[in-house]
Amino acid sequence: MAMVMVNKKGGDKVSRVRELITGFSPLASNEFGKWVVRTLPAELNSSPAMGARLYLICMESHMGKRYFQAAALTSALMLVCASWSQMPTVDIDLTATDVISQGNTGTCWSFSTTSFLESEAHRITGELHDFSEMASVRVIYPEKLARYVRYHGHHQFGPGGLSHDVLHAAAKYGIVPQGVYSGGNQGEDHDHSALDRQLKKLAKKRVKASVGLGPEGFSEAEAVLDAHLGALPESFEYRGQRWTPISFRDAMGIWPDAYLTLSSYTHHDFGAHFILEVPDNHAQGAFWNVPLDDLENTVHHALENGYTVAWDADVSNAGFSFFDGWAIMPEMADTKEDWTSLDAMPQEPTVGQSLRQAAFDTQENTDDHLMHIVGRATDGKGRRYFVIKNSWGQGNDFGGKQFVSMSYFRHHTIGLLVHQCGVPASVRQELQGGRRAPELYPSALCPMD
Repeated sequence: MAMVMVNKKGGDKVSRVRELITGFSPLASNEFGKWVVRTLPAELNSSPAMGARLYLICMESHMGKRYFQAAALTSALMLVCASWSQMPTVDIDLTATDVISQGNTGTCWSFSTTSFLESEAHRITGELHDFSEMASVRVIYPEKLARYVRYHGHHQFGPGGLSHDVLHAAAKYGIVPQGVYSGGNQGEDHDHSALDRQLKKLAKKRVKASVGLGPEGFSEAEAVLDAHLGALPESFEYRGQRWTPISFRDAMGIWPDAYLTLSSYTHHDFGAHFILEVPDNHAQGAFWNVPLDDLENTVHHALENGYTVAWDADVSNAGFSFFDGWAIMPEMADTKEDWTSLDAMPQEPTVGQSLRQAAFDTQENTDDHLMHIVGRATDGKGRRYFVIKNSWGQGNDFGGKQFVSMSYFRHHTIGLLVHQCGVPASVRQELQGGRRAPELYPSALCPMD
């Protein structure tokens, strides 16, 4: 069914409009337009989400899109309806926690991968828990600072990171619920601007003084982090039981070694385990290199078998629009305004290995943002889209989610993280035949093999 995000407070108004439309016989387009303007309450007319819902109600009532498009509606409502008229139908919708905002932080890597682990815990245990994003941040930041100083300042230092950083934090420290460790904030008001400045100042001071990171340097860094994020708990109470972060992680079924990071570039051999050359790979994490078709097919295979995927991608391009809920590669439209008003999504180029590689080599594609792939959708022309959960709040008509076209995914993906059993057996076998094969689960533990 179509993914429709409606404010619960507007449910009664939507029901009332549905009743009115259901009992209303189709009229000429101009009469219908006059009826909508006269009948539609002002609060619905001014709400994009309600306007979009009204459009779907009209369609469900078999009144026909031609009546609605010709109606004398406000331009804002028409724009919303044009967008929703091309919305794909969601055919895979895997369980995930609600979309939240990372606030004024550079920690998308933790928000996306923590969401991914929440879905993994649900897949494994059948229970959905809200994990702390800031716990991973609190574990990783001291390591970043130490690495920067040990490299005499010739290393990446900033708030960014990748999915394997969260797995490392889970392996080293464990996992804790959000209610146990909020990272110094309640709700969605995280602001790390002061924290980032202080840590960078401290790191540069240690390098400039040529004193390295002795006990004094570590204690100073810990004091800054504790002031902003709080100290990590060694144990905690949760739902009537006493846990440590490690015991809670294990109870959630999360085994950090069970996950693979994959990418696809031709400047390394396929099957190779290579260090991905992007600035935020401060930990020098390695990715398995697979052909582009295998990379895309891995996500399809994972979703079809109940596994979500953590996704790292370039988003600094005109085709990525959080507000409109799309990530596409328009070939026919010159500007974003062109395709938001089209009756159907524009044609996109065919993306192969060489086009993708050229975008990486010229740095057209950069490591910008990490998100969580939670589903798949198909439009009226049979084109597929991955449904992503972003971490920029719920401020679009899809509740903070977006539709990512296959062309966009193939061109702009930097890398992904997935459970080993979410990877097709054929791809896992190819990796096992490589020079540095990963220690994979026995096939008996992957039920779809």
